Amino acid sequence: MSPDEYVRNIIYKYKVPTEVDPTTQIIVVNPLIDIIKIWAGDCLNTIQISGSRSKGTAINISSDLDLFISLKSTTSNTLKEIYDSLYDYVSNNGITCRKQNVSIGINYAGHKIDLVPGKKHSGNTNDHSLYRSKKDTWTQTNINEHIDKIRNSGRLEEIILIKVWRKLHNLDFPSIYLELVVLETLAYKNKNQPATNFLSVLDYLIESLVDKTIMDPANSNNVISDDLYKYEKEIIAKKAKECRNQQYWESIIW
Repeated sequence: MSPDEYVRNIIYKYKVPTEVDPTTQIIVVNPLIDIIKIWAGDCLNTIQISGSRSKGTAINISSDLDLFISLKSTTSNTLKEIYDSLYDYVSNNGITCRKQNVSIGINYAGHKIDLVPGKKHSGNTNDHSLYRSKKDTWTQTNINEHIDKIRNSGRLEEIILIKVWRKLHNLDFPSIYLELVVLETLAYKNKNQPATNFLSVLDYLIESLVDKTIMDPANSNNVISDDLYKYEKEIIAKKAKECRNQQYWESIIW
């Protein structure tokens, strides 16, 4: 078996369809939407499936779904109040939940869901402000631009592989940060060589991750690489080096 065949088998093992199946829609998504509608009330703008499902990079060992909750620009609450209020409301409804960076992770009907609340900017735009609980601050971004950039990048195989590698090695590496690192690494690399490209990304993580600044393509003032502290980047770089020194693929990704 060639390296490309091996890593493509890994992709096949973990990748899940972009489309949400009807049963999950009825049992999971629709009831959650009803709960969120009650919480948001008149402040609700839209609720949409976002994240890896919409980008085509979803894997079965990570969160099953991301729901992006857009609140109207006229919402008077602060971003922190919005974030904490959603967490409290979901928790008070008997749903197991945990605070993450910009999302609230929940376990619902046997599924792992990330809820991402944001406040829309006024005018004809899809720009939103999100609360960043990790550093008690906020950020501006555009979820739809992220979706389009990744979905149309031609690098879905490599992104899926790095996401699987991240999860297998239990690394804290935010998805949009990971995705942008893959795109930067492979900007001038040939396509249809997923094994070689995967190793190139590991090399980048070893050599450049700690000191390289990665900007949000939807907002040049949003430094995506600031989502991790230096010591967290060093942990990723160290693991990448350990894996790069392995003789067999089965010791790197499986």
